[in-house]
Amino acid sequence: EGVLPQLYQHKMLRPSTQRYSVTRPLYSEDTFEDEHAKVYRKHKRLCIYYLFASCTSERAKNTAVSLLPIIGWMKIYSIKDWLLNDIVSGVSTGLVAVLQGLAYSLLASISPWYGLYAAFFPVIMYFFLGTSRHISVGAFPVLSLMVGAVVTRLVPDEGLPANITAFEGLTKDEQRILVSASLTFLVGLFQLGMGLLQVGFIVMYLSDTLISGFTTAAAVHILVSQLKFVLGLTVPGFSGPLSIIYTLKSLFTQITSTNIHDLVTSIVVMVMVLGVKEINDRFKSKLPVPIPIEVIMTVIACGVSYAFNFSENHGVDVVGKIPNTFESPIAPSLQVFQMTAVEAFPIAIVGFSVAFAVAKVYSVKHDYLIDGNQELIAFGASNIFGGAFKSLAASTALSRSAVQESTGGKTQIAGLLSALIVLVVILGIGFLLEPLPKSVLGAVVIVNLKGMLMQVVTVPYLWKKDRPDCIVWVGTCLAAIFLGLDLGLAVGLGLELLTVVFRAQFALALFSVFLNLRQIYEPEGVKIFRIPSPIFFANIDFFRDKLKDAVGFNPLRILRKRNKAVKKIKKMIKKGELTLTSNGLQATCSMPIEESEDESNMEDLDKPTDYSDLPIQVNWSADLPANIRVPPVNIHSLILDFSGVSFLDISALKEFIRVSVDVYIVEKLRNCKFFDDEIKTSIFFLTIHDAIIQIKTRTDFTFTGVIILWLRK
Repeated sequence: EGVLPQLYQHKMLRPSTQRYSVTRPLYSEDTFEDEHAKVYRKHKRLCIYYLFASCTSERAKNTAVSLLPIIGWMKIYSIKDWLLNDIVSGVSTGLVAVLQGLAYSLLASISPWYGLYAAFFPVIMYFFLGTSRHISVGAFPVLSLMVGAVVTRLVPDEGLPANITAFEGLTKDEQRILVSASLTFLVGLFQLGMGLLQVGFIVMYLSDTLISGFTTAAAVHILVSQLKFVLGLTVPGFSGPLSIIYTLKSLFTQITSTNIHDLVTSIVVMVMVLGVKEINDRFKSKLPVPIPIEVIMTVIACGVSYAFNFSENHGVDVVGKIPNTFESPIAPSLQVFQMTAVEAFPIAIVGFSVAFAVAKVYSVKHDYLIDGNQELIAFGASNIFGGAFKSLAASTALSRSAVQESTGGKTQIAGLLSALIVLVVILGIGFLLEPLPKSVLGAVVIVNLKGMLMQVVTVPYLWKKDRPDCIVWVGTCLAAIFLGLDLGLAVGLGLELLTVVFRAQFALALFSVFLNLRQIYEPEGVKIFRIPSPIFFANIDFFRDKLKDAVGFNPLRILRKRNKAVKKIKKMIKKGELTLTSNGLQATCSMPIEESEDESNMEDLDKPTDYSDLPIQVNWSADLPANIRVPPVNIHSLILDFSGVSFLDISALKEFIRVSVDVYIVEKLRNCKFFDDEIKTSIFFLTIHDAIIQIKTRTDFTFTGVIILWLRK
């Protein structure tokens, strides 16, 4: 008693500063359909006649550039500015590719020199067909391990091989090479087929969470598989569910037979490589190129092994004879195709998805486009070509691509030069690597697993912020560890589909007839954009592209242009080339300012614009001094209608913010840490009408305002 009157009085004492009233007829389903007729769109029919009739020379030219991306970037290639960087990058990447090729071939249970083929043949094909300018194509540890599981299944260490006609008259090593090459060829066929059918979107259904859990499990498998080289033990290869348990059991059974020379060598190599890699990371801004510690330790290990004759005197397993020529190409086995088709498809998907993810990171950083379907075609052709020449299945290794990009590589010229370095090793100096202990290669592989193993630290964060994603991560990781990588990937996809179904089934969205966008009026400078579905990993790229098309500009590019302009203005003020007058900043000279092509600080350009140390606020709508040009932004406010959005993926939240000041939303997003210094909780509005009224009351639009409307029950 007395509570309601007190609440009422409290409300009356603090009235809302702005109010509005809405009146509309009471709609039934029939009356609403009468007043708001549906709009039907006519779709063009795809037919052979239309394709041939619409073929023009311009379209033929665009098709040629699309199928051969080298034509596009070679036209803009600057020999003066880029060639030296590509040479330095190519040499550095080539040295790393040689070492990783030898090391990753051990994961595939084949002779080491076949890993060198993976650093040569696929690179040549990708040079012509690939759209990424920075990834390093070649062996990837996860793919090599998946290939190795198939190889040991068909040609086990102990017992008879599978009943395959093509195996007759071949040694065990030759049988394994036939399986590896045929599997690589089949992987290429799957990738090429998907690329020609334009199904590159399939990679969207492998979320970052699933890939993270899967690669972490693969890292565990790789770590266990390399222990036999580190300890100098002979362990048979196991495949199938619980293979990791059987491998560990065999290792611990023989632990007393450890070769102390292998163990000490591996420990020394791992400590040195880890230490120098930490130095490279900490002082990367001061080092012209990363210290190639793996190459250095390999040279030292080869010298020590040769000097003390590790192979003969201490029983150390070494790389052994490396042929100084390429082996003849072989035809793949159709029987191997039949027996490995189930494993080949996930290998094709994983190889492409990892390479595409890395390529996308560098394409965003260096501001160029990549094409998922063309990447499928490029990797498909690369693996078909490589498989014919006994190469391992190719993707890209994160560490090797980082070397190619961080050492200044600008285009795939660097990749081509790295292939030439591998060619020199194969034909000329490969014999120098013959005394290299396999324990050194195992140590290098284990050290490079650090990044994948450290992904486990994301589990607590996912558990607090997005438990369905956490379940996908943990389920995928555990399934891949204990059931094998192929079954683990299938389990992960199943869990991911279940989470999507769960969210779509039980997340409630509020429908409001007031938000029929066909009837909404957009005031000048305001853009209203409706999202009719949930936003998550599978559609975020599509949503982002459509939003950019709607507003007519790319906010990231605008931000970079503004940051470049602010840096130039500050530099000119410091040099006295700009002075402050009553009309604003005035240039003291009329010379145009040339835009720098330096991309070394691209990360700084993606940060919020720093207006400190400027004597005046920059008006981006007005003409800037000294011929500095920044693309105009034609809107001051953007309303995102989220009435049809039932949930948001936490990885898809902050893409369209930093050219903005105001974000107006209704739903609280504190549980996924959406709010920070740029986005505050004081910008909530219930409806589009609220947002429009607030926009009309504003008189200052110095910056672009972004208004997000979120309507949920």
